[in-house]
Amino acid sequence: MEQLTAAGYLPHVDKGREFTFIGKWKTHPTYGEQFVFESYREEIPSTAEGIKGFLSSGILKGIGKKTALAIVEKFGDDTLRIIEEEPERLTEVHGIGEIKAKSITDAFKAHKEFAKIVLYLQKFGISTGYAMKLYKVYGSRTIEVIEENPYQMVGDVFGIGFKKADKIAEKLGIDPHNENRIRSGIIYTLWVYVNDGHTFVPHKQFCETTAKLLDISSVEVHDMSVQMAFEGDIHIENLEGRAVVYLMPYFLAEQKVCRKLIEIDRSPLKPINADVDELIELTERQTGIVLSESQKEAVKASLNNGVSIITGGPGTGKTTIINAIINIFAHSGFTTAIAAPTGRAAKRITETTGYEASTIHRLLEYYFSENDDDMRYGKNEENKLEYDAVIIDEASMIDILLMRGLLDAIASGTRLIMVGDADQLPSVGAGNVFRDIIDSEVIFSIKLTEIFRQAEESLIVVNAHKINQGDYPDFNEKDKDFFFIRRSGEKQILETIKDLCVRRLPGYFKNYDVLKDIQILTPIRKGTLGCNNLNRELQDILNPPCRNLNEKRFSDRVFREGDKVMQIKNNYQLKWKRLDDFSEGEGVFNGDCGFIEAIDTEYNEITVVYEDNKYVKYDFTQLDELELAYAVTVHKSQGSEFPIVIMPITWFPPMLATRNLLYTAVTRAKEAVILVGSERMMHEMIDNNRIVDRYSGLGIKLKEFLNC
Repeated sequence: MEQLTAAGYLPHVDKGREFTFIGKWKTHPTYGEQFVFESYREEIPSTAEGIKGFLSSGILKGIGKKTALAIVEKFGDDTLRIIEEEPERLTEVHGIGEIKAKSITDAFKAHKEFAKIVLYLQKFGISTGYAMKLYKVYGSRTIEVIEENPYQMVGDVFGIGFKKADKIAEKLGIDPHNENRIRSGIIYTLWVYVNDGHTFVPHKQFCETTAKLLDISSVEVHDMSVQMAFEGDIHIENLEGRAVVYLMPYFLAEQKVCRKLIEIDRSPLKPINADVDELIELTERQTGIVLSESQKEAVKASLNNGVSIITGGPGTGKTTIINAIINIFAHSGFTTAIAAPTGRAAKRITETTGYEASTIHRLLEYYFSENDDDMRYGKNEENKLEYDAVIIDEASMIDILLMRGLLDAIASGTRLIMVGDADQLPSVGAGNVFRDIIDSEVIFSIKLTEIFRQAEESLIVVNAHKINQGDYPDFNEKDKDFFFIRRSGEKQILETIKDLCVRRLPGYFKNYDVLKDIQILTPIRKGTLGCNNLNRELQDILNPPCRNLNEKRFSDRVFREGDKVMQIKNNYQLKWKRLDDFSEGEGVFNGDCGFIEAIDTEYNEITVVYEDNKYVKYDFTQLDELELAYAVTVHKSQGSEFPIVIMPITWFPPMLATRNLLYTAVTRAKEAVILVGSERMMHEMIDNNRIVDRYSGLGIKLKEFLNC
């Protein structure tokens, strides 16, 4: 019998099962000729020998090799019919009781059911991985649900979007003016805006956008949106003289954040029973640090206000201020919590201040509620945080939903101090919380502008401020940390970046790990210098195919043992375990980076090791939550800090080739920044001070609330 290699996604394949594959022959650079299949169907065996192999494969719970042999010896070619139609007869086999007989029958029916669903969904272009996800949600009703309302999948299964559901609906012959379609299109359009950072959208603009998507009239969209608002699915209100539309959670979050900010800011505070100026002098003597006047003002404001905002660029002493505030609180007997939006940012605070910091999620004791099918916080309005002060660093990264969770848990009388850089890109999630609070002028804020002497020695710091002010940076100075390599054309830029990673930087920075310490940042996802292509190119040279390294192809990606990867959605249910202290927990977040430790093709699992030695196992059906991370977008890098940052500089779309994007990229580096490409294009980025406005109502609501 001729042997061949078949490549594709086949969940839970076991010896003894038979399949028919549909696909094409291709030649793999390492493994040679393979049959790459896009779809398959399982063939249920009809002979006693085939049935024995099928049952022995372990596919049916409760049947091992001995039991399989005994069943087949008893019933022969009629075995599978007996299991399905006369399960009570299984008790004729020694060792099988009524309960075990039922479990065997249930497992066989579920297996046949799933095979039927896979075959049904393949004609709509839905992969086996997504079929598995749908089956986990809908079970035996999967086909019924899809035929009744394919748009239901959009909200129930991650990875199946409106457009995929709409194509299925079209094939099923569903009327384009169907109510379910319009409702789903409305929610989809609102999510598109949310994913772009907006909490609302002007109603007229929204109706036109949705009508274009659905190819129906904007009147139909308007009428349905009003009906959905009346039913409480979405919210429509008048904001600054125009009608706007929200997804309900974002409207409620803005309302709550506005009210809670003012409530916390105006609540009576626990008194500091000492002279503040004397406490500052005491802190200066104890730490050996002399605070500038602006730093002293920031410290005093943090002590005297319920809520205070401290913003400033790199080298302006934000960490020094945090240290001083913590020392004063400790001297006054106050309990203080320190947190940041990401694990990397929290770790950096711990390293720079010497005080233990956590993520905001961990501070709030997040958990997944199966009853609500959503994430919940253990610390909330009914169970407040028991601290006298809460300090949040990298606060520009906080989106409106996380801010709501934080403020719900802060008791009146607690001091809230938010520290960050308002000139960086706004949060990845929806809202413009940090900037809105500052611009509202309702909450006290202070901007630090003085660069301190030690920081002035770094061109990274100096150039970051130059870029932020619209000036061109200095570079390539001897013994400095900011470099520009002039290259023309995207291919030259790409080859230079690859050479830097493979040859030049490892030879110069001998103590650095190429994979862990060098990060490529880019504004875009697509194109030669987008992170998708950069990741493919860098994977080929930094972690090439090898017979000793297992790999798994998923969609247009190949995951290989040793790869650097990133989680691209919040998953509050993913379990992790630390092997050093055996602690366990749940939750991996959008932007978390790690390395693939192992790919197990027998159990269909990938093990990723994240920071702090957190081991996470991904089923192959969850691989749409991972992507390679040799290169990431500047937006995804927020809150992170890397020893060395490399960034291509060429023509990018004007909405991305902006001053604050370049500023954000530069401020991610600790030891060296290397820009590769066109100096003219860098100048154009710096000249482009276009700030893409977000539709965000927090600032407006704060002003209106104050004037009520």
